[in-house]
Amino acid sequence: MTDSSRPAAGGAGEWRGHARGSSEYRRILMALACAGIATFAQLYSPQGILPQIASSLRVTPDQSALLISAATIGLAVGVLPWSWVADRIGRLPAMRLSLAAATVLGFAVIVCPSFLGILVLRAGEGIALGGLPALALTYLQEEISPAHSALAAGTYVSGTTVGGLLGRIIAAPAAAVFGWRGGVGTVVVIAGAATVAFVLLTPAARGFRRAPAEHREPLLRLVGRQLRTPALLTLFAQGFLLMGGFVTLYNYLAFRLQAAPFQLPATITALLFFAYLAGTWSSRRAGSASARRGRLAVLLVSIAVMIAGILLTLVPSLWVIFIGLVVLTAGFFAAHSIASGWTAARAVVGRAQATSLYNLFYYLGSSVVGWAGGVVFTHAGWDATALAVAGLAAIAGCWAAAVLRSPGSSGATPRTPRLRESDGR
Repeated sequence: MTDSSRPAAGGAGEWRGHARGSSEYRRILMALACAGIATFAQLYSPQGILPQIASSLRVTPDQSALLISAATIGLAVGVLPWSWVADRIGRLPAMRLSLAAATVLGFAVIVCPSFLGILVLRAGEGIALGGLPALALTYLQEEISPAHSALAAGTYVSGTTVGGLLGRIIAAPAAAVFGWRGGVGTVVVIAGAATVAFVLLTPAARGFRRAPAEHREPLLRLVGRQLRTPALLTLFAQGFLLMGGFVTLYNYLAFRLQAAPFQLPATITALLFFAYLAGTWSSRRAGSASARRGRLAVLLVSIAVMIAGILLTLVPSLWVIFIGLVVLTAGFFAAHSIASGWTAARAVVGRAQATSLYNLFYYLGSSVVGWAGGVVFTHAGWDATALAVAGLAAIAGCWAAAVLRSPGSSGATPRTPRLRESDGR
């Protein structure tokens, strides 16, 4: 038995979570990295090959982009139902079911002949994929020692950035050789292998406690209570505002760089996605720093870094713009890793529902703010768009500073054993 598996002193049988350095801790982090790749590679794989998809299926560019929107909307819709499922069958079985279903639907996409059918399947794929972001941080909170949960959350988020990058950069060259179905299919095969690795690596869950049916709070009442909790609502707002601004910049920066005076070809602007690697590094660093400095301090610094990167993109120099993109990406993913992990730690009851709500707001921000940012860009240009996004980030930071400074939301890494808690009890 590892040290991480021993009962807490003074509490026979009380589960304290796997400690950093234990074999179970390492297996969980490797497994969630694989799950992040399986989820976000599939979610975004069509994004870099939309022109080929539009040509092959004889649809307009904006119609082809619905393949991304259908999946992300499906994911947003799916997170709360997956939290309900997980309360009844456990986090780990629900995540395994989620990834397996998404892989099956991913293969169905590449053989479906009609555009409408593909859209329906992509929406279903998104709903299936919603199980991973809805439950991963709750699973970490239950299985990892509280002293290391923030670092573990940051490591998980870094894995999701790798998945998002791989889906975009693998599908494109594969599609050039095998067509768009072959490009998407290649990513699905990789996602399937990652799903198998996730199933094999994860140790048996020990932190989940199923509440008796008579003790479960109705889902809508529980969600309403969380939406009335100022600290949780503030964390949900971080996801909405920061993700919305981040997606806006990535959506429309390529348009700026392909126009005068830069006039870069699309093959070059596609390389901007490599800036995601800055998020792979920063999300894990943020988790580590929060153990020393506290979550709030790291969150505010991360938002400030993001704003600095946004402002750098206003400079009419290609190299400065690229540096700005790297800086804002690092700042965004650091802030996201703190806010998402803090949501799971902050929820007193309904932890799976709280993390699901965070993801719901996160993807709503991507859809709503991403669209609104396009309106600003079309009518007022890049400078107005960048300043609007910087303003949203500033609002998020001020909101966090005002609400999360309260004693109950200090963000300090817990030093005491976690209480046993089942979502819905």
